[in-house]
Amino acid sequence: MRRSPATPRVRGSQCETSESSLIGRDLSTGWTGCLAPRRTEEEEEEELEETAQEKKLRLAKLYLEQLRQQEEEKAEAQAFEEDQVAGRLKEDVLEQRGRLQKSVAKEIQAPAPADIQVLRGHQLSITCVVITPDDSAIFSAAKDCTIIKWSVESRRKLHVIPRAKKGVEGQPPGHGSHILCMAISSDGKYLASGDRSKLIFIWEAQSCRHLYTFTGHRDAVSGLAFRRGTHQLYSTSHDRSVKVWNVAENSYVETLFGHQDAVAALDALSRECCVTAGGRDGTVRVWKIPEESQLVFYGHQGSIDSIQLINEEHMVSGADDGSVALWGLSKKRPLALQREAHGLRGEPGLEQPFWVSSVAALLNTDLVATGSHSSCVRLWQCGEGFRRLDPLCDIPLVGFINSLKFSTSGDFLVAGVGQEHRLGRWWRIKEARNSVCIIPLRRAPRPPTAGS
Repeated sequence: MRRSPATPRVRGSQCETSESSLIGRDLSTGWTGCLAPRRTEEEEEEELEETAQEKKLRLAKLYLEQLRQQEEEKAEAQAFEEDQVAGRLKEDVLEQRGRLQKSVAKEIQAPAPADIQVLRGHQLSITCVVITPDDSAIFSAAKDCTIIKWSVESRRKLHVIPRAKKGVEGQPPGHGSHILCMAISSDGKYLASGDRSKLIFIWEAQSCRHLYTFTGHRDAVSGLAFRRGTHQLYSTSHDRSVKVWNVAENSYVETLFGHQDAVAALDALSRECCVTAGGRDGTVRVWKIPEESQLVFYGHQGSIDSIQLINEEHMVSGADDGSVALWGLSKKRPLALQREAHGLRGEPGLEQPFWVSSVAALLNTDLVATGSHSSCVRLWQCGEGFRRLDPLCDIPLVGFINSLKFSTSGDFLVAGVGQEHRLGRWWRIKEARNSVCIIPLRRAPRPPTAGS
């Protein structure tokens, strides 16, 4: 009996198991399956014309092309990560050299008055404010001798350090006279506060627990600053001296002299040095602690009452002659000097400039803020090379702006407002509120770049 011929394969089948089905095989796994799209008759005819060897070669080329694309994508991702690391390292090097300047001032939008949060709790004028490094809390101090810790998120009081009453035993530690200055360590562990009674109190910032008290100044303590990354504390006073302390070890280190009048303010960053505003002696000084030497700068015509470092090489100061100055450590004269920064007051022909009572700078950027009693906080942009100071916008606030601080993120600015100047009682603005004001700093969206 003769066997019937084999049944021919269906030509249009999508899942053939013959050699022609290699088109659906993953050569790395040996899996055989169907490809998603249905092939046309022309493609099937071309496939029938291919030998099995040619088909294997073509599929091998496709597989190698896929591997090549995957490797290229991995290489691009790795290069992107390396670029980010390199950029961060470059920023760190520039920051240490004092040459890092990020341009953010032009992006800042003036906030609406309704967006400003007002925190009230002090009975007398606010003299100083500081912000914790993580931007979660604000400490404010005032002429009523109290310190209040505020929550940035809830705008509520977290803790109050009350005034110490004279002659009362067993009461918790506190200031008994006007608090003029505060500073917080860069790790947020310690808070330092100084008053007119020549005392420096050290607190645990988290719990507001008193740790110890530094004595040694012979007049009011007017400026405090921690060296970034350490627990080394610098202090200055109306006794014309600068003192160095080790807070972690509860110890005094040394004293430096040079100013010819009461020192009004002080600031420091990572380097082992600090800068001071010399008040009526008309000088700004940079103190090199290891060398026990100082650099002297001249430029203002009045009492220099406030100062802050912009980066390791540049600083901004304000004086009661109404001027704001930008300084570089390589020149003894201001790189830029803005006179009548907050305008003039008084009768025609007898006008006097508004005193500049506070300055602040967003670290390593071109954004600066100044305060006076001209009913506004003014924001400025530092020009290229810090050789120009251009006004950006005015933020309405009534009263003496005795203290200004930018948050670490740059998302908000905190102002300490009082009815009186922090260092005296020359005027009193009755309509002002003794308060802490949180000013949001919203940034305009950047225009999309080509190819983004």
